[in-house]
Amino acid sequence: MTSPLSSLRSRVVAVTAAAAVLTGVAVTYTLHAAQRAESADATSEFGLDRGKLYFRSTEAGAGRVARVPASGTAARTTGGPSCERFYAASGTGLCLQRRSGIPPKSYAVVMDDRLREKRRIALTGIPNRARVSASGRMLSWTMFATGDSYAGSSFSTRTSILDTRTGYLIKNMEEIPLTLDGSRYHSPDVNYWGVTFAKDDNTFYATVSTKGRTHLVRGDMKKWAATALRTNVECPSLSPDNTRIAFKKRVHKGTKDPWRLYVLDLRTMREHPLAERHSVDDQAAWLDDDTLAYALPGEDGRKQDIWSTPADGSGSPALRIRGGSSPAAVR
Repeated sequence: MTSPLSSLRSRVVAVTAAAAVLTGVAVTYTLHAAQRAESADATSEFGLDRGKLYFRSTEAGAGRVARVPASGTAARTTGGPSCERFYAASGTGLCLQRRSGIPPKSYAVVMDDRLREKRRIALTGIPNRARVSASGRMLSWTMFATGDSYAGSSFSTRTSILDTRTGYLIKNMEEIPLTLDGSRYHSPDVNYWGVTFAKDDNTFYATVSTKGRTHLVRGDMKKWAATALRTNVECPSLSPDNTRIAFKKRVHKGTKDPWRLYVLDLRTMREHPLAERHSVDDQAAWLDDDTLAYALPGEDGRKQDIWSTPADGSGSPALRIRGGSSPAAVR
């Protein structure tokens, strides 16, 4: 015969087990709902089509990716994924996201040619730079670990590289062996940012900062080594024909209008300034072999506008897109 005490214990155990099951179901449902929300937020109704200029809208559909024809004028098509930074090439999109919370969370979201999420990588810091190689294979992004501007001296970056073919992820490229002034260089203050890839998906260029100076470095993925080429180069961007690099050059000390856009010929190592005289704090993007695009602070209350200018230094800057940033021409 079962005692009243044993019966009570059985009921308590049963109730506790049921509560645990319900709690597990609720947690699972909540997690799946959150994942579905994040996935839906990173899915666009339009894909990566050739002949389009993609960008992050700061007006209609603010914060989301939009597009316009690469040439000519037409109304923007909105409704893309929500990104802090965006870049795309050859059927691969890279969207850097930042989610509110305590602490805030950041992600690198790899997307296919329909801008559907393929991989999500949790990050630390504030999204800053994003690049995809011409083939769509190699991806790189830079996060501000501390600080939020290159204009001052109090900042630290973390730059990653992802090979989408192998899935291999380099979380922080600061450990790459660096040759500076002909010798192997070691320093705890080394920072990398602004990676740009060559056609071979092996050679890359980037900025390295150390001891208060910035350098253009050329890197080799297979050898996993980098060599400094020249000083005072930031946020390099390799031309489609791989012969020139656009970059921002520090022309004034301090934080007031510190930079000007230049183009460096890699065959002669000669540089020339572009017609844009405003201080451009951006990694300029090549629309084609002759034209560069970049973001500047907007007028009339707009956060940013996208401008373009000839790469040979001639002509005059032209307003390309009102209310936009992160331009990426899909060819």
